[in-house]
Amino acid sequence: MSASDGKGDTAETLSPIIPEDIENAAAALLKDCCSAELTLATAESCTGGLLASLLTDVEGASHAFERGFVVYSEDAKCELLGIRSERIAACGAVSREVAMAMADGAIERSHADIALAITGYAGAAPPGEEAGLVHFACAGRGGATEHREEHFGDIGRGPVRIRSIRVALEMMRHALERG
Repeated sequence: MSASDGKGDTAETLSPIIPEDIENAAAALLKDCCSAELTLATAESCTGGLLASLLTDVEGASHAFERGFVVYSEDAKCELLGIRSERIAACGAVSREVAMAMADGAIERSHADIALAITGYAGAAPPGEEAGLVHFACAGRGGATEHREEHFGDIGRGPVRIRSIRVALEMMRHALERG
């Protein structure tokens, strides 16, 4: 999609680095959220706000994105999303449990209808951990929180982050469709 096509439904700021299928998926998701009068929130760790930035780049759909939490550190996860530090210590910041707690915290601490959380190792992982391991969770207000685990491999920070955005959009789409 061209950022200069004047249609007002494409992502502009990130266009040079985001694949067109991801831009299209974000624009379609936001359009459908607007039609359904639903809002989105994000809680991002390894993607560092990339998903929130993409969702705010689609002109004319800003009312579908309620807020984003960039919670890169363990303290931020605790302070902004209400995750107990004991949970992170027991499970690790990159885990199913923490991803689900992040999504639940984003729903509880926002007015959004759907919240998506991402936590993982975009680059090198600590000893004993897997590079490219990313956990996702998607919570719907009043519904069950779904989890997904991806093993992208040691492909580099940028590619892991881009693939993570694609998965996140798929999960939010699924949450929107299941109502």
